[in-house]
Amino acid sequence: MPLDLAPVAFDRLVEEALDSLPAEIAARVVNVVLLVEDDAPPEDPDLLGVYDGVALTERAANHAGDLPDRIVLFRNNLLAMCNSPEELADEVRITVVHEIAHHFGIDDARLHDLGYA
Repeated sequence: MPLDLAPVAFDRLVEEALDSLPAEIAARVVNVVLLVEDDAPPEDPDLLGVYDGVALTERAANHAGDLPDRIVLFRNNLLAMCNSPEELADEVRITVVHEIAHHFGIDDARLHDLGYA
């Protein structure tokens, strides 16, 4: 049975995950918004999160002026996969780190090696 957690409480877990980032990493996450949506897109219904943007390693020198990159977490999928509030907090943190890693150009294979995939 999926966890039941109010959206405000879920948002707090996301904030805690962001606050747990090392300062030197957090300082380099610029022009990125983190959003929470209830459901993943129908074309990929099992996603926990997604990075939508251009990784820092792939940006042109004139990248300035573009809209912010987006990280989207899918609340219902995260709730459905966890059996306790502690497990949910861990999974939210892992998903946030995973998506921020994509912002830095780290691919899924390397994330898997690091334990984040």
